[in-house]
Amino acid sequence: MAEVSSVRGTTAEGFEEVREEFAAVRAEEGGEPEVQLAVYRHGKQVVDLWAGVAGDSLLGLYSSAKGAAHLTVALLVQEGVLDLDRRVSSYWPEFAAEGKGEVTLRELLAHRSGVIGVDGGFRTEELADDRLIARRLAGQRPFWRPGQAYGYHAFVIGALTGEVVRRVTGHSLQQIFRERIQIPYGIDFHLGLPEELEARYVTVQAARAVQPAPSSRPAPTPDPDSLAGIAFNLHASPPTDLVEFANTRAVRALGSASAGGVGNARGLAAMYAAAISEVDGRAPLLKPETAAEFGRVHWRGTDLVTGERDHFGLGFEAQSVRYPLLSEGAFGHSGAVGAQAFADPASGIAYSYTRRRFAVGGGGGAQENHRLVAAVLRGAAPSGRPLPPAYSEAKKR
Repeated sequence: MAEVSSVRGTTAEGFEEVREEFAAVRAEEGGEPEVQLAVYRHGKQVVDLWAGVAGDSLLGLYSSAKGAAHLTVALLVQEGVLDLDRRVSSYWPEFAAEGKGEVTLRELLAHRSGVIGVDGGFRTEELADDRLIARRLAGQRPFWRPGQAYGYHAFVIGALTGEVVRRVTGHSLQQIFRERIQIPYGIDFHLGLPEELEARYVTVQAARAVQPAPSSRPAPTPDPDSLAGIAFNLHASPPTDLVEFANTRAVRALGSASAGGVGNARGLAAMYAAAISEVDGRAPLLKPETAAEFGRVHWRGTDLVTGERDHFGLGFEAQSVRYPLLSEGAFGHSGAVGAQAFADPASGIAYSYTRRRFAVGGGGGAQENHRLVAAVLRGAAPSGRPLPPAYSEAKKR
């Protein structure tokens, strides 16, 4: 067990084990990674830990942006501004090209449009700018028949839903997030990082060049012309380098709603807490029925891009598939460095774990999240409101 003193920050009574587990995770990677962990329960922060970076350092958190983007969309649906079962083309006529005219907003949010990229790929300056992405996607042929399957729209889902938002409201999704969620709740997560906050940004680093154990070897790089290769823009010339992408100022400044999120664990945990709980006297952003609708799996089966099963609610990843101790209504999103953040309405938990360095193997939701989530739930179980039996039955690693 690592020295707990290598970790800074605080935990509420009952959550001491979370600090120990957090320290152990870091020790097992030789003092790496530089990490943050924040947790709320019923709108009150119960964990605020960091190591290797400051608690308020801003990190490139990639697809964590999708959680912020689709919390914004959920608010607009809740208010009747958007209709889940209306055709996307009724909001955005150009989207009807190449057989996409029947795609509904619900199907789009569930990654069923088939428009996971563009022929020839995007340049970095295009991936940084949702308006440019949307313009190219409008006329793009889908890579499978829309509505017949689903697959992760890794670099483009925020631009697609963001264009619908812009057509209806006249404002960018980023602006609405900032004005309706980020500023009122003081959330330190950004879809568009102001120049004056750049001094707090800590550059993303690639995974350590070590030989992992056979059971944890990274998956081979996808074929550039496969669905995964297209979704992650590996068929572009040059293919997208994720480390370089986050460390590009234009990406941070424009705040792509798919992959351009910048923030910290405190900010993401606060955002998900505000989504489901009263925070500082403010009512939850989402009504229970809205959270349930956006969190539930809408179409079951295998993601054609990632190979995951039962992957998506509406815009959010279905968290109980990855973390079975969570309720079926838990919703959130991971980020490519290994970050994970979610809200679980059944327990009142809002969780965020962030990393500076990519986890070995890449992909969202680094493996240590399983240990950390279990420790959080064990800490929550005896305090206050009762939890479902699975929470109290969580076993230590």
